[in-house]
Amino acid sequence: MTHDHEPDNRRRGVDLEDDEKMPFTAHLEELRERLIKSFIAAGAGFLIAYGFKDKIFEILIRPLVKVMGEGDTLIYTGLPEAFFTYLKVAFLAGLMVASPVIIYQFWMFVAPGLYRKERKILLPIVVLSTFFFVGGALFGYFFVFPIGFQFFLGFANEKIQALPSMKEYLSFSAKLLIAFGLAFELPLVLTGMARMGIVTDVFLKKNRKYAILLFFVGAAIVTPPDVVSQVLLAVPLMALYELSIVGAKVFQPKKAGEEAAEAEGKPPEADTPKTGHENENGVSDDQDARSEVSSPESGEKNA
Repeated sequence: MTHDHEPDNRRRGVDLEDDEKMPFTAHLEELRERLIKSFIAAGAGFLIAYGFKDKIFEILIRPLVKVMGEGDTLIYTGLPEAFFTYLKVAFLAGLMVASPVIIYQFWMFVAPGLYRKERKILLPIVVLSTFFFVGGALFGYFFVFPIGFQFFLGFANEKIQALPSMKEYLSFSAKLLIAFGLAFELPLVLTGMARMGIVTDVFLKKNRKYAILLFFVGAAIVTPPDVVSQVLLAVPLMALYELSIVGAKVFQPKKAGEEAAEAEGKPPEADTPKTGHENENGVSDDQDARSEVSSPESGEKNA
């Protein structure tokens, strides 16, 4: 009979014979095979994306073009700049195209060595993390980019003209998109930690001010060196932190939530209801009466 806590015999064997069927060299061989397939998928994605490099870059610069004046456009200052910029665009887009295959290869390598319970947990995490990352990148593209570009181009006037280059824009936009994608993983990470009992909603509320400080410091590190990008990333992180508190309260173990509430100063709930009135020693009248009836000394006094 197979139990849920037993791992798949293909990787993490139940007995020595199964372990001998797949030695360490076999694990390395399978890892090499999975990596080769992932690189092939990434290469194929790159070739496909390079065929549409102009269209992809046009979509990427669309938020900037909408804010720029009529007739304004991007420039490149070095002869090979446009070529290498298109290569980077095709590479990043190719990784996105090949990401389902890469994630699948990673899953096929890891899953056989996991217990069934672990597989049931890990698969939703992979799906949700992908969803949150894409959602964060789209949030940055549709909401943050227009605000940020409007601010930066607002310094242009009759004597000062903005001439953004292809290389600078790709570097700037890629950093922001990746930063927002990673930032949107925060609710998933903190909720998972709460589910494992590492943190509680009370702990997150208590340390909110330190979290806000970390958000601004982290935003200053991962975003381009300007205050606007820092604020545009830190403010959504603060909102995501509040969402994480709600998620932690919902998914944290009940016992952990009760202990956190007691640590905050709330009186714990009574395990059993009290009956009757208690005297100064903390004993109820009913218990005192029963002890008098059953006590031998009380029987002698009655006699």
